[in-house]
Amino acid sequence: MRIVVALGGNALLRRGQPMTAAAQRANVRLAAKALADLARDHQIVVAHGNGPQVGLLALQGAAYDPEAPWPLDVLGAETEGMIGYLIEQELMNALPEGARCATLLSRVEVDPLDPAFEQPSKPIGPVYAAAEAAQAKRDHGWAMVTEASGGMRRVVASPAPLRILGLDAVKALLDAQHCVICAGGGGIPVMRNAAGEMEGVEAVIDKDRTSAMLALGLGADALLLLTDVAAVMRDFGGADESPIPEATPTALDDLDLAAGSMGPKVAAAAAFVRASGNRAGIGRLADARAILEGRAGTRISPDEAACDGSPAPRPDPPSAARSDDFGASAA
Repeated sequence: MRIVVALGGNALLRRGQPMTAAAQRANVRLAAKALADLARDHQIVVAHGNGPQVGLLALQGAAYDPEAPWPLDVLGAETEGMIGYLIEQELMNALPEGARCATLLSRVEVDPLDPAFEQPSKPIGPVYAAAEAAQAKRDHGWAMVTEASGGMRRVVASPAPLRILGLDAVKALLDAQHCVICAGGGGIPVMRNAAGEMEGVEAVIDKDRTSAMLALGLGADALLLLTDVAAVMRDFGGADESPIPEATPTALDDLDLAAGSMGPKVAAAAAFVRASGNRAGIGRLADARAILEGRAGTRISPDEAACDGSPAPRPDPPSAARSDDFGASAA
């Protein structure tokens, strides 16, 4: 099977951990073991989040020169290289000798008129206490949002991905039997200017939406969205909290999920399942194989399969991955 595996930024740098190179490397080493377990039997493509990491680089850049901070597209490219390198190295250490792996920087086109630019919603960087958040807002003009923990984080624009540039390179590497790491942090956000040239954008694209688009464009058999939460939860954080082991896109439409955490994962998984007729899974990184096999996490199956127990017909994969392949649920 060809599987796109998307690793959440919080799965690679756990909540509350110091944002140090040592902590990052230790978590990536654990992630690589789960990935290697899948790669022994399946062809995998690895995407990853970068919310904590890109926020840290932005904070470091602002401390160096508050008047000329590094743009988010450049910082996104830096995190793709940094995290991709760590994943590739630890994955190669975990795989048998002779395995092949490659890390690619991925540009992802967005619409310059996307309304997301007027409504920042993507949390990045560390969690601040109220006083620290107020100071950061005064110093840098950053928009802030309150987390469920009570702390505050910076939020930036998160436009929808329109097109993954360089998808043919990913396909060529897969044909050459490489494990590919790409689309890190949702990809480097770019847009066409008035002259028709590509330029960087001050944004961070949602990794789950790009991963679903990647899976569709590659004709993947499954999409796994892995994080630090065991499954999609009904009444998350409430008295009746309980995991949802199996679901369909239609059933998931009725859930009230947090926009900044599980909501995008569920929307991306449902969009992929609807568009491809294949399955998606959401759950803990350590449970990757068990989620794929239906023994852990939440597995999302097509509505047709839920009706009669048979798999839904699989459409031919599109020649290019675009946001309109997902319909309204991922728009």
